[in-house]
Amino acid sequence: MDQHDVIILGAGAAGLFAAGQAGQRGLRVALLEKADAPGKKILISGGGRCNFTNLGAGPANYLSANPHFAKSALARYTPADFISLVDRHGIAWHEKTLGQLFCDGSAKQIVAMLLDECPADRVTLTCGVDVASVARGDDGTFTVTAADGRLWHAPALVIATGGPSIPKMGASDFAYRLARQFGLKVVEPRPALVPLTLGGENALFRELSGVAAPVRARAGKAEFAEAALFTHKGLSGPAILQVSSYWRRGEQVAITFLPDAEADWLIAAKRDRPRTHLRTALREALPARLADALADRLALDGELGNITDKALRSAQGRLADWRFAPNGTEGLAKAEVTAGGIATAELSSRTMEAAKVPGLYAIGEAVDVTGWLGGYNFQWAWASAYACAEALAAANTPST
Repeated sequence: MDQHDVIILGAGAAGLFAAGQAGQRGLRVALLEKADAPGKKILISGGGRCNFTNLGAGPANYLSANPHFAKSALARYTPADFISLVDRHGIAWHEKTLGQLFCDGSAKQIVAMLLDECPADRVTLTCGVDVASVARGDDGTFTVTAADGRLWHAPALVIATGGPSIPKMGASDFAYRLARQFGLKVVEPRPALVPLTLGGENALFRELSGVAAPVRARAGKAEFAEAALFTHKGLSGPAILQVSSYWRRGEQVAITFLPDAEADWLIAAKRDRPRTHLRTALREALPARLADALADRLALDGELGNITDKALRSAQGRLADWRFAPNGTEGLAKAEVTAGGIATAELSSRTMEAAKVPGLYAIGEAVDVTGWLGGYNFQWAWASAYACAEALAAANTPST
């Protein structure tokens, strides 16, 4: 049996950061992790270099049933704050496209930094903990019991076990089950930042597996201008992963091929080079296999000079608004994150504490706040963990 000020379940990004912040505020922290080592998802993120934040991270970059929920935490712990921490630890980093920041070296540096931030005399990390039960006594004390009989007690409990995406890394729906046990509502979880699958007439595009092109992709009211990649199952690439978070089964995804093309570009090509074939014009602007596939479906092959302006404008319109009807996604196994989660209506946006269960907190991916691709989900992990640690320190008298 061990007495602590707070028990944090999950030693991923949010859990590790919350433990360090709480420990630095004098609290005795029990950090429990099911896996045999902390930060496993961090290690595989960003191709092993950890896209640890995004310079532009703000509330507009997140999905939630309550789009205002993330504002408070994100305002109080910003990308600049985390960059300052990374700099203090001497970790070299660089910016890729669209404000995405990566380690020059390895994601291992971020995990090491988060562990270094945990005061050794305040934070006790225990890995390989298979939680059998969590209970809350009449006095408000939480008791966590491991399958092997070990016990931990504390007046505060933080759910930081993430979502069920990438189950091969040990991810599960534990956070949702625990939340429901304490009467908290859960917004239906679904795969996000995930490749889309194609069937029916769209299945023909799977023949283009490995072909990528810059596009503008739209689902619902969301639109992203990045690369799309055709796969043997359907569509992927950054633009598709982004819109997948907004896509709902039965809806279409609209793709603008040649997003930077000038208006009436085919009409101009017809005027300047009337003997050029449509297929050739497309090949000059797109990968050859993709150009051929689009030309086949447009059914307008031949010299541009022999095609009417009306037909060319129709082709331009279709290329600017090509509709795909995904029949699904590649699921949680390939999803980078899980959308949905513990309902924000149950939590304080300032403290991350459950309104109806004093002392119970939820942070990171476990909560119904899902960021865009590109470091946004890490920034939510840091910000929600920081808000939680501040609240824990204000609510608890540290143990000696």
